Amino acid sequence: MMFHDSMAIAQEKMTKVCVFLERYALPPTPLNYQVIYTYTSQTNLKLNKALDRAIAVEDNIDSVLIEQLHSEFLNTGHLAQVNMIQNVDGVINSLSQNSHATEKQIVRFAGQVSECVHSLNENNIEQSRQALEVLHNQTAELLNQHKQFKQELSKAKQLHEKTQKQLTQLRKQHIIDSQTGLYKRHYLTQQTQVWTNQQKSICAIAIQIDNLDHFTENYGDIIGEVILNKVAKQVQKYVFQSGLPGRTAKDQFTVLLADIDPDTANVIAEKVRNGVEKLRFVSSKTGIKLPSIGLSLGIAQHQQEDDFNQLAKKASHAAYKARSLGQSSYTAGQ
Repeated sequence: MMFHDSMAIAQEKMTKVCVFLERYALPPTPLNYQVIYTYTSQTNLKLNKALDRAIAVEDNIDSVLIEQLHSEFLNTGHLAQVNMIQNVDGVINSLSQNSHATEKQIVRFAGQVSECVHSLNENNIEQSRQALEVLHNQTAELLNQHKQFKQELSKAKQLHEKTQKQLTQLRKQHIIDSQTGLYKRHYLTQQTQVWTNQQKSICAIAIQIDNLDHFTENYGDIIGEVILNKVAKQVQKYVFQSGLPGRTAKDQFTVLLADIDPDTANVIAEKVRNGVEKLRFVSSKTGIKLPSIGLSLGIAQHQQEDDFNQLAKKASHAAYKARSLGQSSYTAGQ
């Protein structure tokens, strides 16, 4: 989005943006700055409404949420690319169908002309024969042109397949968190709506890493990232077949499960916890054994009026409840 602010107005907005970033401990990345500058400018009412709602209900305002807002309200380029490829796909499919139908018509016409040429032998009408020979030659030329068209169409299909692969890669970047390999928050939001429209029952598991900050503060950012990625892989390992694992906060994952009751979700949550508990880490520099990873797990069931943010928040509160009670997991509503 282009802004045409004067220098004085821009500086005033920059100050507000910096205050907002500092208030919520958000890093001043270009993406975070763009979203909050747009929010401060009040030029995207849907974005402002979504962020105001998140602030009002005291959602966790972090980089993951800001990225979701960017994807939903500001990243129009990706949607344009998808629409463009879909249009190209439709054109090529139409060309292919028309080509096939035209080829059948030409082949049938050529056969009829050949039969006509042979049937004139009885009357020996030379002038008619010559005319039909010309027509026959023209048909052969038309078939040759059609062959060239098919070759060009084949090249177009190859280009389309290449473009489709590029789109798939772009889509993957759009919905997959590059750090953990899990789905981004906005994709879980979309999938919740899809399953709700299909009237599927939905459960969410919030997986909170209790001591991620401890690892980062005491052993460095690299160790913190290693811990985050190891837990993400365990989450992916145990829910890959049954649900959609996503990263929803700096130190939290959320798993969406369709047509699974809370008791079954609790079994899956326990498998994740047991898998993480088996992980052991030793410092390569000092040989010191690092602490175990602490997890709190919360489970919530989707209600018809819930969107993903409400469902994830209930699961997150259940995870905090589990931690406060000293339990490995807690199901909302118990």
